[in-house]
Amino acid sequence: MASIFTKIVNKEIPCYKVAEDENYLAFLDINPLQEGHTLVIPKKEINYIFDVDDELHAGLWNFAKMTARAIEKVIPCQRIGITVIGLEVPHAHIHLIPLKTMYDMDFRKPKLSFTPEELNAVAEKIAAAIEK
Repeated sequence: MASIFTKIVNKEIPCYKVAEDENYLAFLDINPLQEGHTLVIPKKEINYIFDVDDELHAGLWNFAKMTARAIEKVIPCQRIGITVIGLEVPHAHIHLIPLKTMYDMDFRKPKLSFTPEELNAVAEKIAAAIEK
């Protein structure tokens, strides 16, 4: 059965897309810890990040770096935190979380809630800041 992220890649489920190329997709987390919390995935469905082949793995991190640089340009933060947990969705993914403090990455905290219009506006701002 396809993961929810594969359904997003296949456009069966909508997302707030930030960046995309032939191998990777970045989109806003709809249950974010912070404004601009973004997920970066390989389009190929692979459950565990350390099962991703070396070339795709390196490209995923480069794509995440490009995305993080764009987030930093539009979301006020000290830096972008990175985490790979991989238990909640069986599809390798990287969380990029704008940080003002260390505690902004605490997944035990209540998630923030934004309207679809707010999420769309943030996604558009980040997408516009991607360096091509």
